[in-house]
Amino acid sequence: MVVADKYEMVCGLEVHVELQTKTKIFCGCTTEFGGEQNTHVCPVCLGMPGALPVLNREVVNYAIKAGLALDCEIAEFSKFDRKNYFYPDLSKNYQTSQFDLPICIKGGLEIEVEGDKKWIGITRAHMEEDAGKLVHSGETITTSNESSVDYNRAGVPLLEIVSEPDMRSIPEVLAYLEKLVQILEYTEVSDCRLEQGSVRFDVNVSLRPIGATTLGTRTETKNLNSFSSVRRCMEYEVARQARVLEAGEKVVQETRTWDEGQGITLSLRSKEEAHDYRYFPEPDLVPLVIDREWVEKIRKTLPELPAARRARLQTLGLSAYDAGVITQAKDMADFFDAALSCGGDAKTLANWVMGDFTRLLNTNQCSVADSPISAKQLAELLTLIDKGTLSGKIAKSVLEQMYSTSKDPSRIVKEKGLAQISDEGALLGIIDGVIAANPQSVEDYRAGKDRAIGFLVGQIMKATKGQANPGLVNQLLKEKLSS
Repeated sequence: MVVADKYEMVCGLEVHVELQTKTKIFCGCTTEFGGEQNTHVCPVCLGMPGALPVLNREVVNYAIKAGLALDCEIAEFSKFDRKNYFYPDLSKNYQTSQFDLPICIKGGLEIEVEGDKKWIGITRAHMEEDAGKLVHSGETITTSNESSVDYNRAGVPLLEIVSEPDMRSIPEVLAYLEKLVQILEYTEVSDCRLEQGSVRFDVNVSLRPIGATTLGTRTETKNLNSFSSVRRCMEYEVARQARVLEAGEKVVQETRTWDEGQGITLSLRSKEEAHDYRYFPEPDLVPLVIDREWVEKIRKTLPELPAARRARLQTLGLSAYDAGVITQAKDMADFFDAALSCGGDAKTLANWVMGDFTRLLNTNQCSVADSPISAKQLAELLTLIDKGTLSGKIAKSVLEQMYSTSKDPSRIVKEKGLAQISDEGALLGIIDGVIAANPQSVEDYRAGKDRAIGFLVGQIMKATKGQANPGLVNQLLKEKLSS
């Protein structure tokens, strides 16, 4: 990304992912979102004197799983450290994290922007505990008269995924984040509910003169929880830094906060270096030793990841675009595969899933998981179309009724008498009547005006309330008009 034909943007990201365990990383408190303030706490996650942590094994399993999906090396030996800092949301005055020996190192993922592919390196991914949450009376901390602290989130297990500073444009940043979250969702290590803070983004941005190889001074904007906020934040911060440099001043290395309402970043505090945190090994936790058998056991649980699923769907006849849309969200991809397993054509199914089914969900603000229409029911509807029992037009109406009633399509068709009319005898009588009632259109067709047959077909469909088999109607009508 070139700024004013003079500067190049450099960006690296730290993504904090809440792991989908039922209990916290070092105690038995629930990780359930919400709840009355300070009710999901105990002496361990509050850091009371004498309370000792015990590592949740499932946290390690999830960390290994995420690391493998992100092409990381899983360390055979890692340890926890105390990251010391004094802030209201950290009751212990230190965070149990990993410093020099993290569990995952040297990974990455491939992104694609406007047809160009690029590898984005992942430096490390490490386990740590979440801090509490400041609850402000205003929009942000800087606009609030008072703040309280909720420690329910303290001790919730996190995986912090740190990228290399490999991104050079906002589209690259968004492509990286979207693919990363997609992989985390597919592996089910996190519920990835951005609106609940399950995934939070820290954006490190700097500018440097075009052609320079050394990095500029960076700022870190913390705790963004939507792709839209990341985009707007970066647009503002890049422009701000460019103004600072153009004024002959220096960018200050600092931590900033994003004000969603004003659409600006604000200075929060000076940026700390590693030595400011006085890291030292956590004395209450033994080092973590992971043998290869443990890693391979987790590797066998890896699901089909998005790229592999897209490739498989393309072998079934879907376009790259269709496969990308279907696999964008895991629940939609799972729904599609479940429907496809019932039989039928993949392309036809994709058209219905991306079209009328998705439209219904969006109109009713419903997720795939909460849809009253099951994959099996949608597959049954398409089978009725394929057999000629339903026309495509009536099938759309049946789908609406399936959503509102949760009934199987065959039951709706039977109860409403919606079966497509494919009986030649019944249709010939209707066709004869339409021909008799529309002599001018018959004469036009026989005179070579092919469009006239469309009017006649329309009249037949109207007479049958849309239930006539349109293919059979066309065939029989042409035979009649040619005789």
